[in-house]
Amino acid sequence: MTAQLNAYIHSEQARAQATFYTQALGGEVLSVMTYGEMPGTPEATKDKVMHMVLSIAGGNLLFLSDSFEPVRGKRFISLALTYENEEDARQAFTNLAKDGAVKFPFDLQPWGAHYGEIEDKFGVHWQIVKQ
Repeated sequence: MTAQLNAYIHSEQARAQATFYTQALGGEVLSVMTYGEMPGTPEATKDKVMHMVLSIAGGNLLFLSDSFEPVRGKRFISLALTYENEEDARQAFTNLAKDGAVKFPFDLQPWGAHYGEIEDKFGVHWQIVKQ
């Protein structure tokens, strides 16, 4: 089974944080998706970052988003596992959800990837993705 683990930082200022990291660690912003790119997004949140990918420190990937929740405590970082195989991704989602809480069901999303979120039984937030 092959998987890639990436840190996913939930921020109150994702763009400013990304600028800081790219300057401090070297690298670049590879992509930005805003909430406004999704159907039905309220006007007040359209410019907020839904998903941003940075290449930093020699090609490592770091993900950021603007959070709708305060960025204190355990919700500050999610662990994002990206799989090449949908079956492996679904199995990881099911395994991590045991005795935990499904925050967002694993399913095909409008942006073309399968995606789901879980808070595991230890309170760790996971994002499972099949690209």
